[in-house]
Amino acid sequence: MAERATQEPGGITAQGPRLLPWTTEGGNPCYLSTDGQGYLTNLADNIEAIQLGMGEDLLGYARDVMAPDAKTLSATEYHWLARRLTEALSDALRVADSRGQRLTDPEEVTEDA
Repeated sequence: MAERATQEPGGITAQGPRLLPWTTEGGNPCYLSTDGQGYLTNLADNIEAIQLGMGEDLLGYARDVMAPDAKTLSATEYHWLARRLTEALSDALRVADSRGQRLTDPEEVTEDA
């Protein structure tokens, strides 16, 4: 059976299972079979928005901390910042991967037109 594509808000097209913005307890990816609508889709969209917003806030904090005139932090504080930045980057890459998987292939759009 051919996969059915549906248009989602923001120009993203859902094709096949959607990579969700969270993992299992073991760190494995979670997927949702969806038509681009419903409670879990909305929840995933909201969590992605929160993750990206938190990453943006954290990046602003990191830039302030790394400014030439900023107060020097302790090793523990820098370690905390590095861990949070790593988590934020991981979240952003997962969101980018999920959204990239849902984009329509430009060659397919050209062929359909």
